Amino acid sequence: MKVFVFDLVPYDEHLDHLKVGKELPWPLPARHFKPDVAVRTYAEHLTAWETMDRVGYDGVGFNEHHTSPYGLMNSPNLLAAAAAQRTQRLKLLVYGNLLPLHDSLRLAEELAMLDCMSNGRIVSGFARGIPREHNVYGVPLSDSRARFEEAWEIISRAWTEEVFSYEGRFWSYRDVAIWPRPVQQPRPPVWVPVTGSKETIEWAGRHDIPITPGLAPIRGLREDIIRYYAQCLTRHGHRLTPDHLIIQAPVYVADSKLQAVREAGPYLLYFNQTLFSHGNITEASLQRDAGYLSAGSFDYVRPENMHAVSGARERYRDMTMADIERDAEHLPWGTAGEVTERIIAAADHAGAATVLVGMNRGAMPQEMFLEQIHRFGSKVLPALQAHAVSKTPFA
Repeated sequence: MKVFVFDLVPYDEHLDHLKVGKELPWPLPARHFKPDVAVRTYAEHLTAWETMDRVGYDGVGFNEHHTSPYGLMNSPNLLAAAAAQRTQRLKLLVYGNLLPLHDSLRLAEELAMLDCMSNGRIVSGFARGIPREHNVYGVPLSDSRARFEEAWEIISRAWTEEVFSYEGRFWSYRDVAIWPRPVQQPRPPVWVPVTGSKETIEWAGRHDIPITPGLAPIRGLREDIIRYYAQCLTRHGHRLTPDHLIIQAPVYVADSKLQAVREAGPYLLYFNQTLFSHGNITEASLQRDAGYLSAGSFDYVRPENMHAVSGARERYRDMTMADIERDAEHLPWGTAGEVTERIIAAADHAGAATVLVGMNRGAMPQEMFLEQIHRFGSKVLPALQAHAVSKTPFA
């Protein structure tokens, strides 16, 4: 198995004191921003990624979000450029650039530059982005899907064709040959995160693109996504393999489950209560009304798993430590042995050859994050990397 760490790069100061009722103000005014906190945040995360490189992790991932302390990764490509100069072997997963929001040719060029700067270590993730980002950039939610698919065609052609031209609904280019070109041929690996919408699954199946099945590691929904994805791959002449699947796992290595809950629980609580829904529409019903989701986006999901794609804000905003204690019973939190066993079991069950672990949700202090990088790296990572997933049960 390959092990990547997913890092949201949250603003390194808790802001619960700014809440109005249960929500941070939207927009969050500039007077609450502290430049020294941002400087510290970036410096600490780059140090953490250097540590991952030395310890032996396979990769680090970061994504794109805007106008929120949820994460200071407005440009994941800038983060990848900095990380490329601070690491030697670590894969750099940009997970991902939000295709509907930016000029497609510019993204193709930047990612080609990054692949050269890192000597072929880029994994390029592409995503649509959450409704908040579209509202900030003034992109209609109803155009999100079409813009995503058009941007993908432009980027893939820019990477792989000698010279290309394109006339589209949103972008048009004539007689373009990008320089530089990616080191990895015919293009860097491309992954796509799937929160649940069937249109994204169908797109990934059509283009033979690996996926991360599900926003959260919920077993029933993950099964539904993988089953439907396998059908879509087959429909287009492809075959599901373990390399097609990247599962997520929130991890925390401690001396016991109780200690893990006591130490990591408050930071996960802050993430869910304060950061996750800041300025965003999470409810699937509201996303449908806004045109972001289609009426049938989840019609492949079994009824008993529909709660996992509902996006109910109260599920996050009203979470308590008692909820975290209950959920932790099913998470890879606890001793190194338990963490290892649970991740391997989840990977075997899904048929996934890659795991994307999260170990610092909710602006966890740097010393705790580094300790987890070392503890997981010494006590769990070797066993995971030695484990081979050879079957895809849902194919």
